[in-house]
Amino acid sequence: MNTKYSDLIDQTYYFPQEEFTLEGSELRFHDIDLMELVKKYGAPLKFTYLPKISENISRAKTWFNNAIEKHNYPGSYNYCYCTKSSHFEHVLNEALKNDIHIETSSAFDINIVEKLKKIGKITNDTWVLCNGFKRDQYIENISRLLNSGHRNCIPIIDNYEELELLTESIKGKFQVGIRIASEEEPKFEFYTSRLGIGYKNIVPFYNKQLKDNEQVDLKMLHFFINTGIRDTAYYWNELNKCLKVYINLKRICPTLNSLNIGGGFPVKNSLAFEYDYQYMVDEIINQIKLTCEEAEVEVPHIFTEFGSFTVGESGGAIYEILYQKQQNDREKWNMINSSFITTLPDTWAISKKFVMLAVNRWNDEYERVLLGGLTCDSDDYYNSEQHTNAIYLPKFKKEKPLYIGFFNTGAYQDTIGGFGGLQHCLIPQPKHILIDKDENGKLTTSLFSEQQTAEDMLNILGYNSTN
Repeated sequence: MNTKYSDLIDQTYYFPQEEFTLEGSELRFHDIDLMELVKKYGAPLKFTYLPKISENISRAKTWFNNAIEKHNYPGSYNYCYCTKSSHFEHVLNEALKNDIHIETSSAFDINIVEKLKKIGKITNDTWVLCNGFKRDQYIENISRLLNSGHRNCIPIIDNYEELELLTESIKGKFQVGIRIASEEEPKFEFYTSRLGIGYKNIVPFYNKQLKDNEQVDLKMLHFFINTGIRDTAYYWNELNKCLKVYINLKRICPTLNSLNIGGGFPVKNSLAFEYDYQYMVDEIINQIKLTCEEAEVEVPHIFTEFGSFTVGESGGAIYEILYQKQQNDREKWNMINSSFITTLPDTWAISKKFVMLAVNRWNDEYERVLLGGLTCDSDDYYNSEQHTNAIYLPKFKKEKPLYIGFFNTGAYQDTIGGFGGLQHCLIPQPKHILIDKDENGKLTTSLFSEQQTAEDMLNILGYNSTN
């Protein structure tokens, strides 16, 4: 009988895959010896495999360049990294090796840009696109960046008052974009995004506030929908409405020359994941070109803001199964030595699924289980994979430690989880390891942060105050 965990995976998915291979009874991720990582640093731990960031940037650039060449598209392509996905220095340092640009979301993002600019990672040629609702500190920081000479900073107008606030603070001429408030998918709880300005209001807004404003040039129209870039009637319909706005604006605004289609490339969330990236890029470029040609307006330069796609597939987390609780005749709870709520908050907040696999004991028999975290919270669990309403793992044996890995977790989880701060039920934040390659292509590891201690928590809570 095929009762081994390796048999289950082999029968359910195509395996091995590009990033996942098996060495004996142990899993490898991008040829990283995960069990050696556990032996060296312990578990729980989180890790970032930095080369994957550059690899995904290179893939996206290739898809867009292929499409531009295939369709003889006269505009250029500009890859921006959406910093809110992960603000860490090691992430930005890796991403900026690839001649990319930056998209910001709030005031302190600009402080990061200024730090990176000071050490030469960002130059005046780097586009800095400033999204988000802007008030006070954000306006001040954008203005400081522009006034210091960084003219490739483009504030994306999100509401009717921002333009006036910016013109009061910025010296000399500058460029702006306008964000379209896209209409949400029918199943959403609201009809229109709270971000940006409605389709029907953009041209009147331009005529009223921008057309005769000699200080400001409108350069960019920004378009993004929450569902991301997917081959659905909803996506193509929203893109078509966006292009109609671009065309109407372009006819009365000669400085408009760029279209920002936002982010939204999906991240692999299952071994059964399928998505034709090149097809989607081909169709987007072709649609833009055909629509503009039919309207007899120049095609725009294309900008994207990939965040999760840039950094998501570089991250992982490894836990040890501490204990198994048989709560009834059907449910077995495997308790991990950490918390899902604090280390992978999207599993709790939006029921997000990641690639989940056993790290060792692939030649052992398997069983169906539920995964529970250490907090005394009923929502601290993980109960199914993306394409199966169940979780299967090698059978729990107290004398044979079992480790499990969650992969492609690199976007948002640390910032949403409050890296370095208080954690729910004071379950400590795990160690974080950086994995890179040296000049000879050999994998290297380094400790980015230690696991939180009781003293770390007590300091935050004020118990170690001298007052």
